[in-house]
Amino acid sequence: MVYKKFRYNVIVRVLLLILTIFGLVYISINSDYLITSILFSGITVLQIYSMIRYIDKTNRDLSSFLESIRYSDFSRSFQIEGMGTSFDQLRNTFNNVMLDFQKIRSEKEEHYYYLQNIIQHVEICIIAYQPDGTVEMINGAAKKLFQVSRLKNINELEAFSPELVEKLLNIHNEDARLIKVQDTDDILQLTVSGTEFVLNERNIILVTIKNIQAELEEQEMEAWQKLIRVLTHEIMNSIAPIASLTSTVNLMVDNVAAEFREKAPVGFDDEETVSDIQEALKTIHKRSTGLIHFVQTYRNLTKIPKPNFTIFPVRRLFNNIFALLRESINSQNIDCQITIEPEEMNMTADEQLIEQVIINLIKNSIHALENRENATILIKAYYNKRGRKIIQVTDNGQGIIQEVRDKIFIPFFTTKPTGSGIGLSLSKQILRLHSGTIAVYSVPEKETTFTLTFLPDLT
Repeated sequence: MVYKKFRYNVIVRVLLLILTIFGLVYISINSDYLITSILFSGITVLQIYSMIRYIDKTNRDLSSFLESIRYSDFSRSFQIEGMGTSFDQLRNTFNNVMLDFQKIRSEKEEHYYYLQNIIQHVEICIIAYQPDGTVEMINGAAKKLFQVSRLKNINELEAFSPELVEKLLNIHNEDARLIKVQDTDDILQLTVSGTEFVLNERNIILVTIKNIQAELEEQEMEAWQKLIRVLTHEIMNSIAPIASLTSTVNLMVDNVAAEFREKAPVGFDDEETVSDIQEALKTIHKRSTGLIHFVQTYRNLTKIPKPNFTIFPVRRLFNNIFALLRESINSQNIDCQITIEPEEMNMTADEQLIEQVIINLIKNSIHALENRENATILIKAYYNKRGRKIIQVTDNGQGIIQEVRDKIFIPFFTTKPTGSGIGLSLSKQILRLHSGTIAVYSVPEKETTFTLTFLPDLT
């Protein structure tokens, strides 16, 4: 007989068990029927087992519920039917708890994927690793910077920069460091910040890395421009009146000298003195006007026109430059080679400004190749490993020593006797206006390479 209520079912089972035990005792005392006694004993054991299993069903359901939580299996539901109101409440509570866990897990998964997408798409490099260098997480920006598809250990970056590996393995909590890396055709100024925390009894170091080369160059150029504007303004204020006054005084002296010569007595001996004064005034005027021209030349560093961006083939750019410099190149028996990969490469830039930069670099190479045997200039355009467009001018001239190499982009600095010191500085500013960079790599007496790097968003 099946009862709808759990308690009634238990009561009936207990009563039947009591009757069975009573019958077993009665038969055992008042009868010699052994088989009947064995039968009643079996029925008693069966009833006890059945009642225990029936009562343990709740424990099994509860155990199954807890195991679902333990193993994060929230897809199950609990069906306890026909066992009374209290069991209906237990069933509803179980199922509601499972639904709540499902909701919490879903929210956590959404939050996890949300953070993962943010981490993978931010431009700042992020790496999480253990103190021994074992990498637990690396985002897309870091993979792009280091040019790796995956990274198992920080020590694998040894080829990229031994200094960076050393800093990463010894970085302290909330530490921030600046590291310079020469990576083939790029110069990287990396700012590295790290923090350490404990997760699941594991020490984790979380590091962010950002290339601030562009920002540093931007600040440097702004500082130089401000300095140049102040200097040229003050110099012009001082020199312009001197040039004007010397011109006026020189005319006055000429007139006075002419009148004096007409009225001077025979045997006048101060003609040489008057000539010296006139010559001195002319010299002062000449140097004053020369200084004015000098200052106006340096003002060009602060008056570069805004780039007029157009799309043009690199081949046309190179052909125009070679046509302009063909005579100078051939006169020194220089072997000039042009390479473009791919041949149909186009650029988005101000063609005239970029042409000016490359002409300046080639002229520097021609100067460095004077009296050089097997003189060669190689002009290349290609995509680097980071997908950026690169233009390189390489020569096998005398090269640039380290002490000079660190200063060649500084305004007014030059190693040429007749140089102005603004060519490379002007080139650097033009590249900044294109959101690009210019860098130099040189091995004295072997090779010098100037590299123009254009960022993907503009090229």
